[in-house]
Amino acid sequence: MLRLFNTLTRQKEELTPTNGGVKMYSCGPTVYRPVHIGNLRSFLLADFVRRAIGYHGLDVYKVMNITDVGHMTDEMTDEGRDRMLLAAEDEGLSTAEIAAKYTDAFFSDTSLVNIQTADAYPKASDHIPQIIELVGKLIERGHAYEVDGNVYYDVSSFPEYGRLSGQSLENMRAGHRIDAANPQKRSHQDFALWVAAGERRDLVFDSPWGKGYPGWHIECSAMSLHYLGDRFDLHTGGVDNRFPHHEDEIAQSEGAVGHEVVRTWIHGEHVLLESAKMAKSAGNVVTIGDLAAQGHDPLAYRYWCFTARYRRQVHFTTEALEAAGTALRRLREQMSLLGASEPAPVTDTMLRSSVRDEGAVAYHHRFMAAVDDDLDFPAALRVVHETIGDQAVPADIRHRLVGSWDEILGLDLVRSDGLPGELAALVREREVARSAKDFVRADAIRDRLRAHGVELLDSADGTRWVRG
Repeated sequence: MLRLFNTLTRQKEELTPTNGGVKMYSCGPTVYRPVHIGNLRSFLLADFVRRAIGYHGLDVYKVMNITDVGHMTDEMTDEGRDRMLLAAEDEGLSTAEIAAKYTDAFFSDTSLVNIQTADAYPKASDHIPQIIELVGKLIERGHAYEVDGNVYYDVSSFPEYGRLSGQSLENMRAGHRIDAANPQKRSHQDFALWVAAGERRDLVFDSPWGKGYPGWHIECSAMSLHYLGDRFDLHTGGVDNRFPHHEDEIAQSEGAVGHEVVRTWIHGEHVLLESAKMAKSAGNVVTIGDLAAQGHDPLAYRYWCFTARYRRQVHFTTEALEAAGTALRRLREQMSLLGASEPAPVTDTMLRSSVRDEGAVAYHHRFMAAVDDDLDFPAALRVVHETIGDQAVPADIRHRLVGSWDEILGLDLVRSDGLPGELAALVREREVARSAKDFVRADAIRDRLRAHGVELLDSADGTRWVRG
């Protein structure tokens, strides 16, 4: 079974879901600018975990939040101006239009790299009542206090604070930057749950403490508890979320319900560009749209992410991406020469009964052992390349095996559609739009495909295409 490194316990642990399924929450985008490929690595990690669990035959219910309320004290500029408000001013749009624009862009980008659609994408702006209820509960339980319309979490009331990040209150740095020197707070480690609006007139909501807006951290606690209940299996995010965001989530959620909420915390490392962390604030960002515009297959980036363990920092270079693209094209070419089979998960029993090839069984064991070892995709890729080139194993069996493994890899190795990569990506993007009931975007994508001579035929069994 899948073993994952739990940041909370500092060790690999076997996933032991309750009730036959897995509930997971993943930190999603803040929709004021396009996501960059560093963000995408974090979102891909959640997709890798979900696919690996699903391959084992377990149901997965995945929730990913959309932060569309521009309010984050940890994301304020030096001048104290909220970046979502600044984006609205820069582009001449309302904050709602900015949020809608970059939410659509997020779904487009994730479809380009084959990230499967989550079961729910709750938006912060739609869950203000749940946020207010949770803040009220924390006040009632003695974990929070109100000062002049601001509500702060008292970290001294939660003895476990610092366990996730490995920091003690005595030695903890002030991780909540803007609020660190706030004289209203009892301690610099305390963080905002609700912020008084002051002179602000946009993205403001009524509350028992006056007009204001939620702190960044409280949103994820409120929405994860609402959608997944007070006990769930997995929480994923980037390593920069570990403190203060996830540390604060634990304090909020457990402070409200009185017991552990999340069993396993999984964090992916940064993508570096020119030896610096990729970040919107630093301006050193590359988007998947940039790479596609340069002629790269977006799934070459997904392949590139497989070439390093997710808990290691990686340096992005164009040369490395081109090498990944070349390797991916070679795999697809080799698969096309092996035959045809429908991709589906395989088991040892199936291999031995219907295939009767011990070499195939051995390859399958090695591939799954790599995946189950905390997502060791570099080792898994080596097995893929060995398997596909091993002529001692019949061609149709190799095709079946690698096609099956692609249910986890998501590299479109079985290119039965025959479409170029950018057109196949548009088909996937339209499926995401249709599943989200965004029919305006779905129709726009249909028109783009039609302009390339591709006609889509929708039916109860799904969508297929024909050349127009």
